[in-house]
Amino acid sequence: MDSIIEVQRQTHEEIEHFERALYTILAKPQSTHESKLQTEHKAAQILDRISSRVVTLNNAYEDQESRKAELEFLSASSNPGDLSEFYKRLGKIQEHYAKYPEAVADSFDYELAAFLDDAQEHGYDAEYEEDDPIALLFSGEEQYGKYLDLYTNHATYNNLKNVGKRMGYLQYLDVLLAAQSVTIHSELPKDCLLSRDYELYIKALHSYLLSFTRRAQPLVDIESQQREAEGVFTRQWEAGEVEGWEENRAVKTGDGAEGIWCAACQKMYAKQTVYDAHLTSKKHVKAAAKQAESGEPPINPNGPSASQAATNGHGSSSSSKSKHRTAALLTHLTTRLLIFLTPVLNDTKSNVERRFSLTAREREQELLEQSKPKPPPAPAAATGEGGEEEEEEERIYNPLKLPLGWDGKPIPYWLYKLHGLGVEYRCEICSDHVYMGRKNFDRHFQESRHAFGMRALGLPNTKHFHEITRIEDALQLAEKLKREGRNEIFENETMEELEDEEGNVYNRKTFEDLKKQGLI
Repeated sequence: MDSIIEVQRQTHEEIEHFERALYTILAKPQSTHESKLQTEHKAAQILDRISSRVVTLNNAYEDQESRKAELEFLSASSNPGDLSEFYKRLGKIQEHYAKYPEAVADSFDYELAAFLDDAQEHGYDAEYEEDDPIALLFSGEEQYGKYLDLYTNHATYNNLKNVGKRMGYLQYLDVLLAAQSVTIHSELPKDCLLSRDYELYIKALHSYLLSFTRRAQPLVDIESQQREAEGVFTRQWEAGEVEGWEENRAVKTGDGAEGIWCAACQKMYAKQTVYDAHLTSKKHVKAAAKQAESGEPPINPNGPSASQAATNGHGSSSSSKSKHRTAALLTHLTTRLLIFLTPVLNDTKSNVERRFSLTAREREQELLEQSKPKPPPAPAAATGEGGEEEEEEERIYNPLKLPLGWDGKPIPYWLYKLHGLGVEYRCEICSDHVYMGRKNFDRHFQESRHAFGMRALGLPNTKHFHEITRIEDALQLAEKLKREGRNEIFENETMEELEDEEGNVYNRKTFEDLKKQGLI
């Protein structure tokens, strides 16, 4: 048996090491959602180990008898047999390792190293994502805890009795988002809320939301929040503040048939509509007047008396309400969970809307990208003098704003002056775009930007308008050419040539006419 004081000392040491490991893990910056979630799960596991050791330590401190016996043994007067206890414990240790020769002497160091182990030290493993235990906790729809997967709950909701019009998945998410202001599913009719199917549905929804919260946010103490919400519900239930969970039952006759009893007419009516219609009849008015003169109504021979009906109605109401307490409690707890998961619900709705807008090909491409292994993490930035030298090399000294060459460095200044790259040429037709150098300016007349500007003016981009950069000059030149009879420049249909599959060349008008006739 180990010394209780040594056990306490070792437990204190392990708790301190775990706290340092927790700080080390949480202090590392995480750039991705996956790495952040992995870190949170590691931190949650460390917190579990710390709490278990705190419980062990507390039990050791409460065991005053063993602690007192240990202190008395240590403070006893010396005698010739003081080393007998030492050799006794040493013999037990040797016997243990003789029986288990491969046992680890101190497994705590290995346990601690498993948490502090960094994946980057071992290099990038292409199968890491498949072996990641955190990824196995989530489905493909949840995408590593980013979104909720409520398709099963949505189908169950639409299959409830008396649910009314079936709603789509986005509408179902809107119903869940409404839990921020009102109790969830308060829009459902009472017959649906009191059914057994609704209780099974709300139980499955609560279980899924609770499981998702534990997996996606492991550092959140969701159990204590649920216990607190359950305590609030219990107080409200006992005070009668939770409404809407009582069954309205009709009075039953002696033979078990349901109906509405009219004390004045001494008659049972099967439906409310028939009962309401007979209230204006002469027979009922006469019987009601006779009943008012006599005072107390006669006893119903086929049904319960008024006092018995009131007593039975109250008892059935309370028993019915207690029968539906589980469904009411789960509805209350689910509402609290949905309020807590409101950001995730909003992200889920946005993701569903985005996916609905994608084509089938885009969805397939997205699935392929998700199935590809992720690239290895970027190496840590260099620190110290080496890092400063690399940053200085990356900075390019370019005070004259010279263009960059093929090597990513500024071109020589003499080459800059030779090509006239310091001269600006502005083109109004290209929306006042500035071209640096004569060579770039001459080349731009055949580029798409200038051709689009000419097309917007209704002018052809031909050699007649070369060197024309102002809109006013281009329009004046077009009018001059038109007066001179140079109308061929405006005949776009005859100027543009197209080629068919056999290599025959036609102008645009002829090509379109032949294509309409099916000859090409």
